[in-house]
Amino acid sequence: MQTKRIGLAIDSLAGGGAEKIVLTLAFELKKQGHEPHLLILRPNCDYAVPEHIPVHFCFEKGVRNIDRLWRLSQSVKQVRHWIDTIEAECGRFDLILSNLDKSNLLLTRAGVGPLYIVVHNAMEEELKRERKLGPLSYLRKLRAKKALNGQHLITVSKGIEQEIIERGRILPKSIQTIYNPFDFDGIRSRAQQVNPAIPQGDYLIHVGRVAKQKRHDILFKALLQMEHKLPLVLLCNNPKKAKKLARKYGVEDRIICPGFQENPFPWIKQAKLLVLSSDYEGLPTVLIESLICGTPVVSTLCPHGPSEILTEELIDYLVPRRDVIALAAKLDEALEHYPQVGHCEIFDHIAVDKTVRNYLALCDETQA
Repeated sequence: MQTKRIGLAIDSLAGGGAEKIVLTLAFELKKQGHEPHLLILRPNCDYAVPEHIPVHFCFEKGVRNIDRLWRLSQSVKQVRHWIDTIEAECGRFDLILSNLDKSNLLLTRAGVGPLYIVVHNAMEEELKRERKLGPLSYLRKLRAKKALNGQHLITVSKGIEQEIIERGRILPKSIQTIYNPFDFDGIRSRAQQVNPAIPQGDYLIHVGRVAKQKRHDILFKALLQMEHKLPLVLLCNNPKKAKKLARKYGVEDRIICPGFQENPFPWIKQAKLLVLSSDYEGLPTVLIESLICGTPVVSTLCPHGPSEILTEELIDYLVPRRDVIALAAKLDEALEHYPQVGHCEIFDHIAVDKTVRNYLALCDETQA
């Protein structure tokens, strides 16, 4: 087996799903004898920085607005010099995978390669959200999406791939779906770790940053409507903001907010139920992690991902997004009756070794 040098580029190591996926992929590449490099734009790290994998930061801590129009040219030159310096020291990359908007914009403008862009979210829903925030916010987001024109794209769900093809806003050079990687044994092993901070009684759990996309407002309203008055554990990186929002919707006394957890799996495993209330996603990591841990899930039927995860008899636990009454009723129903969480169809597509094989195949494509 020929060792491949692969750059995994991302905006930061903040506590999100894309960041976790990048780390999972890096660990597995290293395990299989390859040479992954983490290419991180800014040193904002909730996740621990790996010691045995090379990590390169482009911008110093505190540097802001790296993608704004007035400093974009300077940022692009810095990124180009950064990649050139790494390759001069370590050797040429066989493949660079870019994740999230800032990385995508700067790396495409810098002309680095061989480059593939991993699309983690529903593009049209992101643009729709930014349009509500004003023209400048919308135009910045649109510019980041337009940077994907003429690029090789990897989507993390079939739903995202179909949206891009059918909408036609972006015309990629190529497009294919590679599902996110999950280390089943690693997740189940880490789920067994003892954490005395975990509540002893029954509770619901939501895992995700406090952002409008995640619709905590819908979640909290549904919590009020439920017949079962279980507490809700929120694993997020902004507990203060979460508690303020919970207070606004009258559920502060039901919320347990321990903050971001490097290992969320014991929390998920011991929960009665995991809930996802998002307006849009790509392939929501927490739904799959919960099913791997054997914990039931209820999710909004948002674009994209949940319908590819909850199939067969689990379809019943998808609810219309933004429907408070339906979400509350389904949570109550799931607490009373839920199919045994065993093998799910999606598991056949997301084993980490399979995902790595799919990504390594891209190296051969770039050399063809």
